[in-house]
Amino acid sequence: MIIIVKRFLSYVEIKTKIASVLPFLLGVFYTLYAYERIDAGNTLLFLASMLLFDMATTALNNYIDTKTNRKPLQFTKAAAKLILYVLLISAAAAGLALALRTGLVVLICGALCFAIGIFYTFGPAPISRMPLGEVFSGVFMGFFIPLLVVLINAPEHSLIYLSFNGAVIQIWLDAAGLAKLGVVTAPAVCGVANIMLANNICDVEADVRVDRFTLPFYIGGETSLRLFAALYYASFGAVVAAAAFRVLPPYVLAAFLVFPVVRKNITVFRKHPSKEKTFPLSVQNFVVMMLPLIILAAAAAALR
Repeated sequence: MIIIVKRFLSYVEIKTKIASVLPFLLGVFYTLYAYERIDAGNTLLFLASMLLFDMATTALNNYIDTKTNRKPLQFTKAAAKLILYVLLISAAAAGLALALRTGLVVLICGALCFAIGIFYTFGPAPISRMPLGEVFSGVFMGFFIPLLVVLINAPEHSLIYLSFNGAVIQIWLDAAGLAKLGVVTAPAVCGVANIMLANNICDVEADVRVDRFTLPFYIGGETSLRLFAALYYASFGAVVAAAAFRVLPPYVLAAFLVFPVVRKNITVFRKHPSKEKTFPLSVQNFVVMMLPLIILAAAAAALR
């Protein structure tokens, strides 16, 4: 039994789920700070759906890799496919239950996330094989996860609202609220995007051999490395903006205490991009940036 569990955790790459869990936690504490409320039932239901779907997309990616890269699976193909279906159906069921509890906006946003997650790897033109992977992974994991956390917890008509008047559908957007959320989540967006970018920088030659033409193929290695650094600096710029515009309390600037660590990792990766040796630094930078923000957002919520 233990061996099967270990194989399952390897199949869904459980360690990579930190890329969705940390934006989720940021969304939870930002919601508590900005709206002073949280619905435990909705939040736990969303967490379950999110993790199940994240595991499903990873399983789908690994399953498809057996066809393109002849990557070995942890299970037989039949068992791997069954696990994939169970994860997808469970995630969809939890997502639909959440939408029934919250409304149409959550259903639409959730369905969009599901579609992007599936077509990231699957279909005639997977997103992962185009120079769009960084954008989609960053936006949908770094921004949409916290957005959904806000939508399922904030008062009705917060951020996005749909109204119907006969055949006319009106969409109402809280531009200021969305901009504030964008500032808060910018480090998550950039951090997730940089994990993908670092992976593609390291794999560019191998990717070309299997007809996967990612962003580094088009803009070149040196430009990709400059973009890698710029996204981290933009993240800290967003922290300054969050303090300057009172999106979070001024003490959010304490997040700059980790800046030297992030800058050192940028330098090391730029000198020697390597999947085995330096790629993990992109994951480390993501965690190092996100944890202080989450802690500071939690402190802001507690002290409000």
